[in-house]
Amino acid sequence: QVQLVESGGGLVQPGGSLRLSCAASGFTFSNYAMSWHRQAPGKERELVATSTSAGSSTNYADSVKGRFTISRDNAKNTVNLQMNSLKPEDTAVYYCKAERVWLGVPYRYWGQGTQVTVSS
Repeated sequence: QVQLVESGGGLVQPGGSLRLSCAASGFTFSNYAMSWHRQAPGKERELVATSTSAGSSTNYADSVKGRFTISRDNAKNTVNLQMNSLKPEDTAVYYCKAERVWLGVPYRYWGQGTQVTVSS
């Protein structure tokens, strides 16, 4: 069955770094755009970064530009999020998502999330 499993979250001090990973299985990973989203307590889930299926194009939320980098390895079915210069406002549960549209039908899969806490 389809699985997206995030890892790498944890507690980090402001200014620190974390690398999140998302391991995919049960679908053809290289056919899907991948993205990272986050949800802080009491807030709506927001898009953080996206990557096209081949990884040739990426986009970022303004709040993380220059600090976060999304990358993917289609041979290993993984997508990563390198997070540098972390701020307390980056504290959230981070989710990866796989998405494609095939013959007009959207296919979307979510991971279970990993907690990132930025605090001194």
